[in-house]
Amino acid sequence: MPQIPEKVHELTVGQLAARSGAAVSALHFYESKGLISSRRTAGNQRRYHRDALRRVAFVRAAQRVGIPLATIREALAELPEERTPTREDWARLSRAWRAELDERIKQLNRLRDHLTDCIGCGCLSLATCVLSNPDDVFGRRASGSRLLVEQGGAGDRACGDR
Repeated sequence: MPQIPEKVHELTVGQLAARSGAAVSALHFYESKGLISSRRTAGNQRRYHRDALRRVAFVRAAQRVGIPLATIREALAELPEERTPTREDWARLSRAWRAELDERIKQLNRLRDHLTDCIGCGCLSLATCVLSNPDDVFGRRASGSRLLVEQGGAGDRACGDR
């Protein structure tokens, strides 16, 4: 991993990519989403402040645990004076995200546990089809593999006609 001299306060996109391990396209994407920022030189080249390294590390760590980019952006926007996240910031935010992750883990465990119950036939009225019809909601309204369209009296529509 290339080292950047301490006296260098701005990085090119290539230097930031090399140091952070993120692809240049990912850095451009992060910038388009407001997760990092750069200034433009007279030649219209991007220059990132050194603190972008920590912001990119923060974004990538949050992504690895499944935090959506919109949530990451909101968290970064809450930091005072748009400063670089600290270890304390990560601890505080990760505590807040833990409940969301725990709920998603519960949902995934429930999905995994019921995966073998689904026969994949498309019939949305089977009482045991907890994947596509939890609690057999559609079975109370009609029989067979049909959904009732409840908007504007459009009538019945077969599953394949969606």
